[in-house]
Amino acid sequence: MNEEALYPRFASRGCTFVYVLPCRDEDILKVGFSRDPMDRFRTLHRRFFEFFDLERGLLIRTDHLRDARSIERLFITTFATCRASAPLVVPRSAAGYTEWFRGVSPQAEALARRVCEEQGFILHAPLSAWVRGRLGEWSELLFGWSTRMLEMIEYQHFNTPPRERSRGVERALREVLDAYVALDVNIETLVPVSVLEWYRSDDYFASR
Repeated sequence: MNEEALYPRFASRGCTFVYVLPCRDEDILKVGFSRDPMDRFRTLHRRFFEFFDLERGLLIRTDHLRDARSIERLFITTFATCRASAPLVVPRSAAGYTEWFRGVSPQAEALARRVCEEQGFILHAPLSAWVRGRLGEWSELLFGWSTRMLEMIEYQHFNTPPRERSRGVERALREVLDAYVALDVNIETLVPVSVLEWYRSDDYFASR
């Protein structure tokens, strides 16, 4: 099963975002750009909403890819002497090699604000508000998606030997719901009762 296909995707709307992502427990941050920041954050860490400090993170919205590339290059050259290695928990295939910096969080935020003021780009800061908004936009689809995911989990539980079960479906559903909870979005009206019971139960199948 392709686990990547299990997770929600968000439309790019034709714009590209430059992101500044500070780690929560280290004075290290990641700079980059993406048309789908939510997906990009998850490739860096599946539980990005815990690993990165979204209250200190930010996004710069650009209408053109060339602008995003130019802004990323500005960050890389400005903080070239402060480059750091990616945290070991970040997959090597996603980490990149030149976009991690140590000890520059205040300066990076100041640079982002200056670029937006001078060039008219939209700044989303704190990043948590933007992520919360994207989750809100997807909320009307969460009910049906979570229903299908729980159906797959139940099917595997009752029809597949334990050693042959894929944990990808369960992990994807739990991580998406965890993201909503971490961003203070109430999921009680967004998912079926059965999904809430599964999410909150230590042994959901014992009562089935």
